[in-house]
Amino acid sequence: MARRKVTNTLALALLGLLLERRMHPYEMAATLRERHKGDSFKINSGSLYDTVEALARHGWIEPVETVRDGNRPERTVYAHTELGRREFVAWLDELVRTPVAEFPKFLAAVSYLGALGPVRAAEALDERARHLAERISGADSTLEETVGVGAPRLFMIEVEYQRHAWQAELEWTRRTIAEIRDGSLPWPEPSTF
Repeated sequence: MARRKVTNTLALALLGLLLERRMHPYEMAATLRERHKGDSFKINSGSLYDTVEALARHGWIEPVETVRDGNRPERTVYAHTELGRREFVAWLDELVRTPVAEFPKFLAAVSYLGALGPVRAAEALDERARHLAERISGADSTLEETVGVGAPRLFMIEVEYQRHAWQAELEWTRRTIAEIRDGSLPWPEPSTF
């Protein structure tokens, strides 16, 4: 398989938005924020405009008109090209089908949990559990504010997925804390670290 010319997942989000309708970059950013997509894609103006430029440079999107609203600056409106539609669907299909190694930082850190010692490890995991519970609560609020008021579930399915992943991590974290505290997770002597 040939290497994809654009691999930034923000590009995936922008291509997805352009399936709905033609948009200018400012509208794309506003729509992503309005839909709480900041947890799924890193959204900032600089990278968004760079990504739009890359998509246009590779022929995946094209400018279709320039609009001006009142005293605001002119804005270029973009739409998919036929190549862009094909690339988006192929890329999406590949990402859904094929798991990839993503190397999360927590996985790297927890592989050396023993170096913290049992008390500090339990405290650190306890704090992580609190953060995870807050994120789950935030996801619940987002889902209530969107799907709960009639937005199609499919439009927020990544929030639902992330909520379930955090829930599974929270359950593992709490179980591990309990094992550390009750002594059922054997701890090596400090000299082995």
